[in-house]
Amino acid sequence: MKRIHSGGEFEAKLGYCRAVVAGGFVHVAGTVGQGDDVVTQCRDALRVIRDALEQAGSDMAHVVRVTYMLPDRAEFAPCFPVLSETFGANPPAATMIECGLIDPKYRIEIEVTALVVA
Repeated sequence: MKRIHSGGEFEAKLGYCRAVVAGGFVHVAGTVGQGDDVVTQCRDALRVIRDALEQAGSDMAHVVRVTYMLPDRAEFAPCFPVLSETFGANPPAATMIECGLIDPKYRIEIEVTALVVA
């Protein structure tokens, strides 16, 4: 098993790591991004996820499952072009959940599972 840390502020506070490689899969924890709006946060969260996947020997093309969590489901549609650009040719199974996030400034949290390919 391999644990990957990104240095995010909540990792030490909550006792978790960005990703865990186990059993041929990379499990990336729920990830928020920085920015003033949901689309900017979505792009940044995907960047953090992409970095974790690369450290784990995977990439966005090998994501098999994604969960999107938003406090307001009406904000999901503006993210569609970003998600289509990211996963369009290799769409994973996906779920969107409307729920509260750890801080009201966050508009989207994304969690993925991917195959290890390296």
